[in-house]
Amino acid sequence: MKNTKLYILTGFLGSGKTTVLLELCRQLKDSRVGVIQNELGKINIDGTILRNDDVRMVEISRGSIFCTCLMQNFIDTLAEMSKENFDYLFVESSGWGDPSNVHELIEEAKQISGIEYDFGGVICFVDALNFPEQVRDLETAQRQLKHCNLAVITKVDLADDSAVEHVRELIREINPVCEILTSAMADMDYSFLRKDITIYQWSEDEASTNSSKNKPKTLFLEYEGEVDGEELKRFLRELAPLAFRVKGFCLLKDAGWTQVDLVGDTIDYKPCDPFSASQLVLISKVGPQIIRPAIAAWEANVSSPMRLKN
Repeated sequence: MKNTKLYILTGFLGSGKTTVLLELCRQLKDSRVGVIQNELGKINIDGTILRNDDVRMVEISRGSIFCTCLMQNFIDTLAEMSKENFDYLFVESSGWGDPSNVHELIEEAKQISGIEYDFGGVICFVDALNFPEQVRDLETAQRQLKHCNLAVITKVDLADDSAVEHVRELIREINPVCEILTSAMADMDYSFLRKDITIYQWSEDEASTNSSKNKPKTLFLEYEGEVDGEELKRFLRELAPLAFRVKGFCLLKDAGWTQVDLVGDTIDYKPCDPFSASQLVLISKVGPQIIRPAIAAWEANVSSPMRLKN
């Protein structure tokens, strides 16, 4: 039995991991591909986007797979999936995931299953628009880069050349050896699949900073019927300073079912298949203090009632 090629995908919230993973699955449609998809909250929005009949996917939710709260679950899942004879296994960690201990976890999975992965490397996705602010304030963003073999600067179509070059310089300050690629809507060089990027290793394993105590607060917003798309955008703009990310599926009066994504100041709407209910996941910068402003912003901007849940 051949060893499965294993890649770990990291990158801060909204950096474009899922977009590139969708393209990877498309390009590898003639291969046996498995995915472990990790989400901070109990509603797995990105898992819904990725799900299809050609890819075997396991979802691990409510935290980071590198945190003690989910670490054993992740190790056991890696051990089980090593037996399925995939050509490729991609692990999409949550945007809060600190992969500093990833090699240790892969080794523990090997001890359980007796099967060794062909480790392809850690790929960190870096948002060209929002990374300078993220890396200044958040140790997680720094750790993700420090422990990667390949950095992919995403959304370069939305940033000017000087901004992209600034991000490249920030990457080099943290990781002097990793390869660097650029991507615009998953249009990038995928030849890394045929290379050994593990030779670009900068840091040894260390304890992950992820813990149940520092996990961002996640809330879920639901509503019945339809809402006006412009009203929803006004709500999102008001909430933006308090949220790392807002994402979900919404039924809009003017556009039908829509995938909604807020990262930084950027709001993205795109058509999607019908969903079971209109739901938004709010990942808070300010903990539970986001609850009252979120309710107030909705009541001020959107005419339909909503429910906010933990």
